[in-house]
Amino acid sequence: MTNNTTLILGGVRSGKSRLAERLATESGLPVTYIATATVQDQEMHARVAAHRDRRPSHWQLAEEPIQLATALNIHAIAGRCTLVDCLTLWLTNLLTAETPTLFERERAALLAVLPTLSGQLIFVSNETNMGVTPMGELSRRYCDEIGQLHQDLAHHCDQVVLTVAGLAVTLKGTPV
Repeated sequence: MTNNTTLILGGVRSGKSRLAERLATESGLPVTYIATATVQDQEMHARVAAHRDRRPSHWQLAEEPIQLATALNIHAIAGRCTLVDCLTLWLTNLLTAETPTLFERERAALLAVLPTLSGQLIFVSNETNMGVTPMGELSRRYCDEIGQLHQDLAHHCDQVVLTVAGLAVTLKGTPV
C-alpha cells in the first residue's frame, strides 16, 4: 500500500474537503488534485469555483470524472500527495453513464491499482448511508455501492476520518 493513505468521509458541507486540503498542504509534498465533478448546472459551477478558489494555485489539477484508476496510476507517485475529491461524484458519473458495466470495470480497476500506488493519497467521499433507505432503485443502488466502496477502501487505508460539523473524528489510524 502507499506510504500514507487516508479516506475522509462526511456529509455535505461537513468540512471533509477542507480537512483533505489541510492535510495535503501539511504533507509538504507537491500536490495533485484529482477532481471527479462534472459541471452541468450553475449551482455545481459555484461549488467547483469555491473549491478552486480555496486551493493553492501551485497545485496540479487533473480532471477525471470516469477513469480514476488511470489518473491515479499517472499521478500517485513517490514524493507527491494526491487528493481525490470526490468518490461520490465519481460513483454518480459511473452509475449514470450509458455503459451498464462501466462501474464494475472502473471500481475493479481502482481497487486493483491501490496496492501499486506511491506517495501520500487522500480520498474524499460523502457518507450517505446514515439515514433512511431511499425509495428509488438507482438511489438504493448508489447507497449500496458507495457503502461497499467505503468498506473496501477503509480496509486498505492507513487512516479513516469522519467529519461532522467541521470536526474530525478518527475512525482508524493516527488522529488528525
